[in-house]
Amino acid sequence: MKIDNFFAELKRRNVVRMAGLYLVGAWLLTQVASTVLPMFGAPDWLPRSIVSLLAIGFVPALIFSWVFELTPQGLKRDEDVPPEESIARRDAALVAATEKSVAARPSAEPKSAASAKSVAVLAFANLSDDKGTEYFSDGISEELLTVLQKIPGLHVAARTSAFSFKGKNATAQEIGQKLGVAHLVEGSVRKAGDVVRIAARLTRADTGEQLWSENFTRDLKDVFAVQTELAQTIVGQLSGQLTDGAADPAAKAAIQAEVRAAERGGTKNAEAHQHYLQGRFYFNRNSEKSAHEALAEYQRAVELDPSFALAWAGLAQTHVWHCQFSTESGLTGFDAHLAGAREATARALALEPNLPEALLARSEIQLYFDFDWNGAAETLQTALALAPADPALLTAAGNLALARGDAAKAIELYRQAVALDPVNPQARSYLAFNLAVTRQFAEARAEYPRVVELNPAAPWAHAGLGLSFPPRGQL
Repeated sequence: MKIDNFFAELKRRNVVRMAGLYLVGAWLLTQVASTVLPMFGAPDWLPRSIVSLLAIGFVPALIFSWVFELTPQGLKRDEDVPPEESIARRDAALVAATEKSVAARPSAEPKSAASAKSVAVLAFANLSDDKGTEYFSDGISEELLTVLQKIPGLHVAARTSAFSFKGKNATAQEIGQKLGVAHLVEGSVRKAGDVVRIAARLTRADTGEQLWSENFTRDLKDVFAVQTELAQTIVGQLSGQLTDGAADPAAKAAIQAEVRAAERGGTKNAEAHQHYLQGRFYFNRNSEKSAHEALAEYQRAVELDPSFALAWAGLAQTHVWHCQFSTESGLTGFDAHLAGAREATARALALEPNLPEALLARSEIQLYFDFDWNGAAETLQTALALAPADPALLTAAGNLALARGDAAKAIELYRQAVALDPVNPQARSYLAFNLAVTRQFAEARAEYPRVVELNPAAPWAHAGLGLSFPPRGQL
């Protein structure tokens, strides 16, 4: 048998598909086993045994798919299935035509004009001699982004998407089109001892025209005033695009009040603030090692300023991350992190009852660990009223709707999260998967290639594309 014919026969008998599905299923099972089993004190040999059994079963699974074929009458030996009864042969042309159609289909994502009150805050460049202070430049831009997210009427691209252009030479037009925004905030930070120099500018995404720019040189302890001034100026500029009245005293006072409300939960302690920024920097790396570092930084921040509500909220979210993803310490560690999450959430909400970051942590505890879905719904409703443009809150609300069996509502919430955070692979994967399981196959086929593009190393991203084809009785 020629090698080309051999591979064609492997594909026809679904051996290639079986291999892919087996590997993805085995990977998912090992991930679940390595995460869940230690929580219940399972012996160390059990996860290793599961991996060994899955490895042993791989070859028999391929042999089974070579020998047998699934037909409308059930499993039959491949050699006993006439061509006219073969699902594999009959559907091969259909699948090929469908794949070709999908490849040729233009993007299903609407390219509507960006709102005049839409903006992305890009990661500020770190110009400090000490490159270890990158956390500070990232933190300044991220805090500005978070404040703007809480301003009513503004569409603000989420952190994951905005920061995805860090270190890249993309043009303003490319960034604006990718993120669906009309304006960009860019800047740089230079920190030398206790002196901070911040340069910021607001530009139009479609033309690159600079609308406003400013340079600030301040003592480190005065950086909070700079952040407030930046936020107020940007909100005023964007509001002025529509109303031509942002500079009048009443409008200016309203903007100042909105920004002050959005800045709730902060600190005036410069040292605590730096530890908080480092905590956010490590948390955003999304690894077990960095999560431990984030815990230490947040803990130090609240020790320096026990009234720092945002730091308590960051501590709570990091404890929740450990409960969901940590593979260390087993059940004892899980219990300790859950208790820590409850305590930190309570401290944050005691200081600021309407802090969206703390409400997010509480909703995750209620949804994922207490199974208090009514309580989670109330919490998320309050949080979304305060920060309607926060994609993390929208995703959590989608997960809650899904848990309650309302897939249509979940998909709508995931769509909103993707619109705000289009370069976030997690939000897109939630949307794509639920489009597939609700049999909205055409849209799912349009979404999954984007998931693969954003996270090409994730097996579930590739396997998910298979879910987006209508089932026809094939393995």
